[in-house]
Amino acid sequence: MIAKLEQVNKIYKVGDNVITALQKTDLIVNESELLLIIGPSGSGKTTLLSLLGCVIYPTEGDLWVDNQYVNKMSENQLAKLRLNTIGFVFQNFNLIAPLTAEANVMMPLQLQGVKYSEIKKRTAEALALVGMTDRRKNLPKQLSGGQQQRVAIARALVTNPKLILCDEPTASLDKDSLGVVMGELRHLADNGKAVAVVTHDPRLMQYSHRVIEVNNGIATESSTNDNFLH
Repeated sequence: MIAKLEQVNKIYKVGDNVITALQKTDLIVNESELLLIIGPSGSGKTTLLSLLGCVIYPTEGDLWVDNQYVNKMSENQLAKLRLNTIGFVFQNFNLIAPLTAEANVMMPLQLQGVKYSEIKKRTAEALALVGMTDRRKNLPKQLSGGQQQRVAIARALVTNPKLILCDEPTASLDKDSLGVVMGELRHLADNGKAVAVVTHDPRLMQYSHRVIEVNNGIATESSTNDNFLH
């Protein structure tokens, strides 16, 4: 187990209005698992991912990530937890345009203060894992969407995080690139990582070990597993 939510919700107050983005939820995220969080736009699935990513605090309930109790942590402690324990992959890749693929992947290790020889070694390993070694000197604009997302996965992987969180990672990709990227994520889960993927696309269900459906702020575990890869 890498993350645990017990009766966690998230409520926002906007003027006189109270908006419940996520209703009380119990959830465990395990290592060696690709957890798919699926639901329509505005359903609360990104709120759930943001809680797992220690980007926001719960309004009520208890949240643990990597055996650390998130509710009482300071902003600095949360930032350290995110940097050292969690890798993020985004819909729009979020690569830094003037930097090569290799330099983008190096960035988190530089933030951690890792020595340069170790940075070079781990960056090379991460790029090799996603099949992007031959494009390491390319700028993002010289890469296809699928290639950019694979570099973004390498960047998420390079710190050896226990938990990888992906927010609509295939939304900007064509069908072939979707298959490659989801295959990479499934491979990471099969080899010990905890991977959580937020999506509205049911085609991704075949890559998951487990599915959480979110609708109107209510998260329920799906019992449907006939599409799963085994």
